[in-house]
Amino acid sequence: MEATPASVTKLIDELSELPGVGRKTAARLTFFLLRNQNDLAERLATALHDLKERTRFCSVCYNITEDDPCPICSNPDRDPRVLCVVEEPLAVIALEQAGVFRGVYHVLHGVLSPSQGMFVENLRIGELVTRVRGGDVDEIILATNPTSEGDWTASYLLTQLHPLGVRVTRLGRGLPVGGDLEYADSVTLTRALEGRETI
Repeated sequence: MEATPASVTKLIDELSELPGVGRKTAARLTFFLLRNQNDLAERLATALHDLKERTRFCSVCYNITEDDPCPICSNPDRDPRVLCVVEEPLAVIALEQAGVFRGVYHVLHGVLSPSQGMFVENLRIGELVTRVRGGDVDEIILATNPTSEGDWTASYLLTQLHPLGVRVTRLGRGLPVGGDLEYADSVTLTRALEGRETI
């Protein structure tokens, strides 16, 4: 790529590191930004800068936030006795958009997957156990994705939570096996929440 300026090549290289973006897509995006005349590149740069500077993890639930604790944890209208455990912040967004859950969350930031280098110590499992021990939690909803890793993680969580004497439920299987919460529609999420079962 001798004919390509170094700054163009660098942006292509950086964009191609994003999940689902190969070199061809990265090149198309780069040249789109070069041709765009309405300051999109500057706005994108500002948004990326703000993302890194302003966001953090909530010290209570580990969701992404700009305020600590996050707006959900600090909302007095939420029920802190019902705790929904999810894999990623995207699942919180999906459940909140469905508008059917009024409890609070705990974000694990992944699932158990030794082949991907994800072990118990890489997830927020210890923080979850500490939170349940120290709080007034009546029910924990395990809302991991219906995948083999999600099921394995839920099973492990069950072994850690049952001895604490708290009711543990799992989302009903209105969700497709192999799917992710963030791609489910509101009706499916509503049915899954309403059809949860004690495990």
